[in-house]
Amino acid sequence: MNDRTRVLVADDHPMFRQALMEAVKSRPDLELVGTAENGRVAIEEIRRLQPAVALVDMRMPELDGAQVLNAVVRDKIPTRVLFLSTHTESAKVYDLLAHGASGYLDKTSSAEEVCNAIVAAARGETVLSESIEGDVLQQIRIRAEDTSTSLTDREQQVLRLVAAGHSGPDIAEQLFIEASTVKTHLQHVYEKLGVSERAAAVAEAMRRGVLE
Repeated sequence: MNDRTRVLVADDHPMFRQALMEAVKSRPDLELVGTAENGRVAIEEIRRLQPAVALVDMRMPELDGAQVLNAVVRDKIPTRVLFLSTHTESAKVYDLLAHGASGYLDKTSSAEEVCNAIVAAARGETVLSESIEGDVLQQIRIRAEDTSTSLTDREQQVLRLVAAGHSGPDIAEQLFIEASTVKTHLQHVYEKLGVSERAAAVAEAMRRGVLE
């Protein structure tokens, strides 16, 4: 029985991709099942191979890492997405984690650190490089402090009605406003909560304590 963690490596730099492939192959507890040189191929291969973990570069041709993650989450593919990138802005990392990423590593990480992170991600853990962990924790604190006051009273009213299952026209009628105004309020809510649709907005608002 093969109990090794199945891994796909996606990176557009041939030499770096090769180095990652060799690192994975060197570990007896990991199995390299596929590679991809751009985001579009990465999505295709993830769908086809269903690896336990996809190690994905953040910036790639065709589609970037965030778009790969969105496709995996949208299609409910069980693959865990672990990012490896030179771009480590804390706000971006926070958003990716909030949208389902299993972790984010700096490309200065050693081969051992990367492989250990793959194993941890496969176990369901969230993994961050030590170099960015502090900044991401600070980002969480900042957002937790700001969120409760960042939504206006009207935006909170609209969000509560959305959570109760009301449609846009229903909300407009109850609040005596135009349906287009409801859409505007919702768009502002999405931007402030870092989401792109209603269900995610409700879930994120509940997680942050904006909705009970």
